[in-house]
Amino acid sequence: MNSASESNSVRSTGTAAGVGAAVVKAGRRLELQEVVDALVEDGMVAPEPARRLVDSRRLAGSRLHPLIDIASEKWRAPPKARSAAGEPLDLDRLSQWYAGRCGLPYRHIDPLRINFSNINQVMSSAYAERFHILPLEANARSVTIATAQPHVREWEAEFQQIMRVDIQRVFVNPLDLERYIVEFYTLADAVKRAAAAGEGRSGLGNFEQLVEMGAANRQYDAHDQHIVNIVDWLWQYAFDQRASDIHIEPRREIGVVRFRIDGVLHQVYQIPPTVVAAMTSRIKILGRMDVIEKRRPQDGRIKTRTAGGVEVELRLSTLPTAFGEKLVMRIFDPEVVVKDLVELGFSESDQTRWGQMTSSPHGIVLVTGPTGSGKTTTLYSTLKALASDAVNVCSIEDPIEMIEPAFNQMQVNAAIDLGFAQGVRALMRQDPDIIMVGEIRDLETAEMAIQAALTGHLVLSTLHTNDAASAITRLIDLGVPPYLLNATILGVMAQRLVRTLCRNCRSTQSYDSRDPAAVPWQELVRPWVSQPPLSLYRPVGCLECRMTGFRGRSGIYEVMVMSEEIRKRVAAGADIASIREQAFREGMKSLRVSGAMKVAAGDTTIEEVVQVAPQVMDSANTGS
Repeated sequence: MNSASESNSVRSTGTAAGVGAAVVKAGRRLELQEVVDALVEDGMVAPEPARRLVDSRRLAGSRLHPLIDIASEKWRAPPKARSAAGEPLDLDRLSQWYAGRCGLPYRHIDPLRINFSNINQVMSSAYAERFHILPLEANARSVTIATAQPHVREWEAEFQQIMRVDIQRVFVNPLDLERYIVEFYTLADAVKRAAAAGEGRSGLGNFEQLVEMGAANRQYDAHDQHIVNIVDWLWQYAFDQRASDIHIEPRREIGVVRFRIDGVLHQVYQIPPTVVAAMTSRIKILGRMDVIEKRRPQDGRIKTRTAGGVEVELRLSTLPTAFGEKLVMRIFDPEVVVKDLVELGFSESDQTRWGQMTSSPHGIVLVTGPTGSGKTTTLYSTLKALASDAVNVCSIEDPIEMIEPAFNQMQVNAAIDLGFAQGVRALMRQDPDIIMVGEIRDLETAEMAIQAALTGHLVLSTLHTNDAASAITRLIDLGVPPYLLNATILGVMAQRLVRTLCRNCRSTQSYDSRDPAAVPWQELVRPWVSQPPLSLYRPVGCLECRMTGFRGRSGIYEVMVMSEEIRKRVAAGADIASIREQAFREGMKSLRVSGAMKVAAGDTTIEEVVQVAPQVMDSANTGS
């Protein structure tokens, strides 16, 4: 069949999936000499090092993309450069520069925003590899095509004639393009074949507890285990994107995969239901869960290793829903437990007050806050700092969040009547110095924690209350006598997590004093803003933060030390407001004031603090 008949055959299908069969002569690719000449012309590189680079690469016979060759030199733009003065000429910066030179928009490929179901439908992998192009977006009117070879355009006319849509070319980092052409088509093909084969779980019954991640950019054969490839890819990108949780959710027509990044859920993939079921079964096998049982919730754990060799733990939880099992994987980074208090977001005064409580040889220290507010991270980091060869640290948890060799960890097991209270009772016979109780849920657990504190142990635990003062009344409501609280409680800390502004793109924003939204905050923020007017930072968005304006999260804290005055009020049966008022007098800063300090320092925004910090604190501490 000649090329003309091939084109006619493809055209009759109405799609471009077969366009890879057409024989099209490749166009002119970028040459190192022309790119270097353009750099010299723009004043970004001196002529002499540019000439040496061209000569050396010509002798070596380099076949790399010119921008990759140039980036390997690690040059910096001179001060007189028209743009990027003094900046390192890395591959991203060079790609942005050349996109401007050739008149194309620059695009950073975000794998979480690619609809993989459209990739194979737009063009074949052979066609994409031949012309080094990749479809990023497609709809009924247009297709966005990524390229790193702006002069290679022979494919445009045929592609437009077949698809009958507008083509929007964008310039991308050539290394990213090379990587994602392989990975995107591999994943799309794996999903397609797995869907066609049903659940296709043969050969998945024997796995080691430590799951080795697959090698990057591997071209999988058609007979490989496609579900293994999909799960492997999913984990790799969750780790790359700093996700804290992975949600795999079955729906009637299509399954949904979502990542929680910096506390916010992002929908990232849509996968056929049969593939979702197969993925869930594979992960359950790896987590040593009952694959057959789909009627009741289950918990499991996987220890895996990233492509970079870092070991990561995943805690698994399944839930039966209307359309199948929903699976949530919580990712625990082992580096979290080695963070110090400053890295967690503690101010100097909060760090001092927290250290005062946790350095005591006996007593109870409580951390309060809702689920996902960072309580476990705070406790693990604190225990890691306290643990030494001379100290016996024991914990009873439900479940064990992270395995830490420095601790002796025990998990609650309701099937054998091993709860928190029974666990604390057992730990007290293990000669402990420090005991961590995962959560105080009932009077029995509270009484055992108090008993441990009275017999000379330091007890750290969590409680679900809105603020620090409420923890005291919560324990009284459970039935703990006030005199026992006064004898054992060292202090309470409430905490929340706020997203931190991306340092690479944040911008200042002035608040009008007449703006009603700013009025409640002026008195809170003003003590930490050096100069009026009220000028704070706002999120913008860049490649570093995936255009969200935020990167990472930090804690805001409310640390209440149990002083003699507070103990007197507790013994007298004072209410929450009275206890809170006394704590403020003694230097405690509320969650909103702690957040206001971070706002004034440019770490977060007013809106972030408003969203997570309880409003009940406003009226009591404007002068804190």
